[in-house]
Amino acid sequence: MNRPFAPIARPTLIRPIAPIALLSLALLQPAFADQGRKLEKLDRGAVAIGTGTGSNVFVSWRVLGTDDPETRFNLYRDDVKLNAEPLEVSNFTDTAGSSGARYLIRPVVKGKEKKGQEEYALATWSEPVLRIPLQQPEGGVTPAGAYTYEMNDGTTADLDGDGKYELVVKWQPTNAKDNSQSGHTGNTYIDAYRLDGTRLWRIDLGRNIRAGAHYTTMVVYDLDGNGKAEVMVKTADGTVDGRGTVIGDPAADYRNSAGYVLTGPEFLTVFDGRSGKALATTDYLPARGTVSSWGDNYGNRVDRFLGGVAYLDGTRPSAIFSRGYYTRAVIAAWDYRDGQLTSRWVFDTNNEGAEARGQGAHWFSVADVNEDGRDDIIYGAATIGSDGHLMYSTGLCHGDALHVGKFDPARPGQQIYMVHESPSCYKGNGASFHDAATGALLWGAPATVDVGRGVCYDIDPAYPGAECWASRGGLFNVSGQQISTNRPGSMNFASWWDGDLLRESLDGTTISKWNPATFAFENLLAGAAYNAASNNGTKATPVLSADILGDWREEVVWRTADNSELLVFSTTIPTAHRIPTLMHDAQYRVQVAGQNAGYNQPPHTSFYLGEGATPPVPGTVQVAE
Repeated sequence: MNRPFAPIARPTLIRPIAPIALLSLALLQPAFADQGRKLEKLDRGAVAIGTGTGSNVFVSWRVLGTDDPETRFNLYRDDVKLNAEPLEVSNFTDTAGSSGARYLIRPVVKGKEKKGQEEYALATWSEPVLRIPLQQPEGGVTPAGAYTYEMNDGTTADLDGDGKYELVVKWQPTNAKDNSQSGHTGNTYIDAYRLDGTRLWRIDLGRNIRAGAHYTTMVVYDLDGNGKAEVMVKTADGTVDGRGTVIGDPAADYRNSAGYVLTGPEFLTVFDGRSGKALATTDYLPARGTVSSWGDNYGNRVDRFLGGVAYLDGTRPSAIFSRGYYTRAVIAAWDYRDGQLTSRWVFDTNNEGAEARGQGAHWFSVADVNEDGRDDIIYGAATIGSDGHLMYSTGLCHGDALHVGKFDPARPGQQIYMVHESPSCYKGNGASFHDAATGALLWGAPATVDVGRGVCYDIDPAYPGAECWASRGGLFNVSGQQISTNRPGSMNFASWWDGDLLRESLDGTTISKWNPATFAFENLLAGAAYNAASNNGTKATPVLSADILGDWREEVVWRTADNSELLVFSTTIPTAHRIPTLMHDAQYRVQVAGQNAGYNQPPHTSFYLGEGATPPVPGTVQVAE
């Protein structure tokens, strides 16, 4: 069923945009958006998982972005080669496996095994989940009563330079608050865990960092290029690093009678990823200034923080931290180089780009929108260029959900799908689909209320590109054609999980496959059977979802309902598709880095990854040594 497009508003253009090639990227062999960018040096991330069917053990491993394009693989079980010919894909089902077997992956280039480059898989999992024991903090008491701790959002990075990912996770007290809610909260803690369950350190953010979804973003990334990730986070007087050293005044208490922290110094600290030691601390930018100047006088709008990572110079990563999005918006870029933390630039709607006021979302995304080799910041309905100046604003204002990626293979460049909150501002376009480079609105879905949720990814092979839907309106293809006046019931998150190139729904503790014939999602993984629990109320998000292990499909990390374990699930479904690890696509990687911020949305690749896609070839990626 077709319907007229909603009215299309002309975006506010602030400065010229680099020309876009007219030739559709769909006609070219795609490449990772990382030429020149220094990414992580990873191992194969090999996993062996008992499938529960007879003696079948599913083994998968990474194709690296640094691999020679002709790299193939031999797989050994206890020194016995299992494949007759070198494998092109990076997964294999061993029908005569056992839980005690050791699996070895050895790359083959031009018919010759690369001795010395072989790697063993992790010890075989007896179930489709890796259980990581957690050390839950003790609860406490505030003027409002007692509280305990729940595992909340997380991120991943290689903290010690061994090519393997660790998990950095946030403990949130049960009395954590939205900024709009008064009340005292317990302290927020940040832990780092190896996948074998070893806890590396714990950081206590202290009483002067209020706990809640909008107060703390952890930027965990190799910012100085030494092959080991650092941790950056907003701190205050009383923060305790991973070695027990207190930052600032340990006796300071700036909480007011309502539990808000609206006075006192605010810091930004870099911590060592291996030890949690504080390496550098500076003043947070911007300072809060006069609380009421942000839109209210009680602390709701002034303390809306976000964070992430961007390759602003096209080569090395910078940390991005922000404050405010309902009214004034300030985005600050930071470099950590040679032990020094320095400000690269600060964008402030009080000084320039007033068109970006009120345009922010509850999460920002990162992508090279104008294909100049440098990352830009998609701050909701406004985009800030790599140089710290406003590129454009669509003028459709704030919203809760934001997706940035290559959704339409027939169009040049990338596209942005966003839902919006204020009918008086979005003017009929409750969900919008616009060109990432220019801000031009390509189509809009009508609404007359706050559109709270929305997603955009490929679920139906009958339509080229992604499908998009929101909590209002029907199901649309990327051309703006309404496929149905109805919409799928799940719209919180997404995961590449099964063997094809379509993406699956990740909602709560379930991964599901869309069946266009029945117009319904069908379960592939039920995490509840393993006592899994999701985070953040109705947002129902996992601790993390990303390509952490094995081949290019994504893992999902949930907490257990009793917060005693992290549950890392990896697919055991074979795939015929050979795709380099998504973490060697710089855009996907930096979007993963921001997954613990605000109302995070699933990471999207810089290239089209859906039905009919031509996957990128490896060999173009540069890594930090």
